[in-house]
Amino acid sequence: MDKTEPVTSRISILPKRRLLATAVALIVSGAACDASAQTAAPTQGETRANTPVPAETCALGSFICPPRPVSYVLCRPNAMLDFYEPGITKDSTLRDTAVTDIHSGLDGDTGGIKVESPEPNLYHMTGGVRLERADQVMRADDVTYNSDSTAYDARGNVRYQEAGMLVSADRMTGTTTPNQGDADHVRYQLLQSRGNGVADHAKIMDPQHGRFNLATYSTCDVGNHQWEFRAKTMNLNKETGVGTARSATMRYKNVPFMYLPYFTFPLDDRRKSGFLYPTFGSSSHSGTFLNLPYYLNLAPNYDATITPGYYSDRGAMLGGEFRYLLPRSNGTFDFQYMPHDKGPDDDISNTSDRDGSTQRWLLQIANSTTIAKGWNFSANINRASDNQYFRDFSNDLYSSATGLLASSAYVSTGGKYWSAAIGADDYQNVDAGLPNYVEPYRRWPRATFNLDAPLNSWLDAGVDTEAVAFRKSDPAPISPGFPGQVDGNRLDIAPFLAADFSGASWFVRPRVEYRYTAYRLDSDYQHFNYAEQSPSRSLPIGSVDAGLIFDKQTSLFGNTYTQTLEPRLYYLYVPYRNQTNLPTFDTNEMSFDFWQLFTTNRFSGADRQMDANNLTAALTTRLLDDSGVERLSASIGQIKYFSDQKVQMPNVLPTDFSRSDYIAQLGIQFNDKWRLNSSYQWNPNKKPSPYLNEDGQAFQQGRDTDLATIQLQRRIKGDGILNFSYRYRRNVMEQFDTSVVFPVSDRWRALARWVYARRDILPITAPGIVGNTFTFSHRTLEAAAGVEYDSCCVAIRILGRHYVHDYTRSTANAIMFEVEFKGIGSLNPQSGQYLRRAILGYQ
Repeated sequence: MDKTEPVTSRISILPKRRLLATAVALIVSGAACDASAQTAAPTQGETRANTPVPAETCALGSFICPPRPVSYVLCRPNAMLDFYEPGITKDSTLRDTAVTDIHSGLDGDTGGIKVESPEPNLYHMTGGVRLERADQVMRADDVTYNSDSTAYDARGNVRYQEAGMLVSADRMTGTTTPNQGDADHVRYQLLQSRGNGVADHAKIMDPQHGRFNLATYSTCDVGNHQWEFRAKTMNLNKETGVGTARSATMRYKNVPFMYLPYFTFPLDDRRKSGFLYPTFGSSSHSGTFLNLPYYLNLAPNYDATITPGYYSDRGAMLGGEFRYLLPRSNGTFDFQYMPHDKGPDDDISNTSDRDGSTQRWLLQIANSTTIAKGWNFSANINRASDNQYFRDFSNDLYSSATGLLASSAYVSTGGKYWSAAIGADDYQNVDAGLPNYVEPYRRWPRATFNLDAPLNSWLDAGVDTEAVAFRKSDPAPISPGFPGQVDGNRLDIAPFLAADFSGASWFVRPRVEYRYTAYRLDSDYQHFNYAEQSPSRSLPIGSVDAGLIFDKQTSLFGNTYTQTLEPRLYYLYVPYRNQTNLPTFDTNEMSFDFWQLFTTNRFSGADRQMDANNLTAALTTRLLDDSGVERLSASIGQIKYFSDQKVQMPNVLPTDFSRSDYIAQLGIQFNDKWRLNSSYQWNPNKKPSPYLNEDGQAFQQGRDTDLATIQLQRRIKGDGILNFSYRYRRNVMEQFDTSVVFPVSDRWRALARWVYARRDILPITAPGIVGNTFTFSHRTLEAAAGVEYDSCCVAIRILGRHYVHDYTRSTANAIMFEVEFKGIGSLNPQSGQYLRRAILGYQ
């Protein structure tokens, strides 16, 4: 018998499980899409307007900025949010205890729900039904429910909402016990990852398994898919975390560009074996290349990637990466191998070490291991088959200009006041324009011990110790009368005492040190023009560093600042020791700068210790805002020499100067939109130039600028940036470096960088004279230009680069193309890596 009755505001005829079994299927699908989404978008539906929110910009002055997060601010409001109810709870854990509410009146209908019960335990609800439990809301025009069989049939404008997704369908049928169901003409929207799509039919076998026919997925606006995946069938297995798709295509602007008859994909955070996006591009030395990586999920704590590739001008290559994470060790193993290089050996400078070999390879190993408590092992191994490898095979725009590969392996330990390490360092020249003897000495092995312990509140004692065996596999040719590159061992010990007397506005820091350095050269030392096999050097080093700090309140441009005035004196005394009989394993004269005003040695390494009887005078002033941020810093200083500097080394002669260069530094950043740094050095002394002039004659230089730099950064239009740098160092370079990221519109950005050498070190062109001179070159060292396009769900970058790639000043060209389908990754990410290094502030 039929009976019709009004429905109360709260009944519990439905089981306390999911309202619709089909929702389980779409939630499983949602997990798959979430796993693919690299960055979750803000929950949709909270705001109807898609007001752009600018991403946090990288601080000015940052050397390398992190990539910009995936942004969907250019997307339109989602059409499916018409039935989204932001007031519904997001807590899905309440479902097991919540009572199901049935409300009447949908879409403004106030007439109520009509319930018919033609049979016991069979309910037919019409007139607009709304069922709500915890975070779940289901609405339909017509719902039939059997409380005995738990079968349901929802028809007409079926809409479902829960914490993570929205679903609409023409019809949903199934049972809640067991949890099975079918849905026709499904549309879905994932609220956290923006994933959305349609399916002609969705079927749930149980809460862990679902199947979709003629399904799509995209992160673009609903109804406006720039890209989407389409699959004839899609099976989802939540137990294994794996989905499978058959007859799938990837489409852009509705044009298929990738077909996969069968592929699997992850449904959650569990890793899954499968193909990754290919990388492709073009370079001058290898032609067009294509790499297709395949990821292998071997175990929870280790995996691998195998990358077959092909270079049109050179042949097939196989690459691979193995990663592991153990309780006390982690690391990576990378290799690239080409069994037969069909390309030419472009040895334009007669420095190639390929020796006719057609096998090309690159090996990179990184490891960090905790051996025992307080004991660690670290290794970073990098080797290539030859010194032309990076010129020929670097797929990214940055490493193509790599000139030296460094390798190291060390065991280290330490305590609160001390540290010790033993290991080895190795180097390989990979600059195709330089001979291999330019490599630094190998340090096989090298051991260090450092101690710095307080004796009381104002006095520290310590020692710096290093023992090294230097080896040279390819020494430079020996010139008569000049020391050569001999092998040998070196011990350097420097115990010290350092005191610190200071107050709020002053400090005095005396320090005394005794440095002893001893050598044991190989038995053929005389062949390399050395007179002793076991030379040594010992000397004391004394210094006093003292300064005052004054401050006052001041105002500038309407803002209040704390201004400081910081005079500083630094006295250094080191007696002279003749060191011409000592080799120079790892020592060079360092570039003179403001830091050098307060250091005990102008040489790097232990092979030379400068003599000194010097007094440095310097003055610094700063402006600090109310938050303590330094907005301006200006410094000037100079060294007064009370005695000549006599210590010399090859290409570094003794001097008789009474004073050093004047050094000035300036840094300004009054707000977060622009920043300026500058330094200047003026040399008051005359000395012989290390180079001949353009006519091949020696000459004196000085009483002129030794160094001048200026760097300006300016934020433009939000995330755009303009960089300008001028760099001049006498006898080294004079360059202009300009780069820009210019936002043309919300969707387009122009990118460019230009490095121009005004003066450089060039060969002398005078007849009959062999040598180099520092003169005008007027040439481009690097030029790059490109564009970026951004939209709701697709970003595209095209970049071309012309650059000098080795010491012979040979140039090369490269073109990179990158497409990012937001939510699933990028097709070719190398251009972004290059831009973050080439353009300061790029994101």
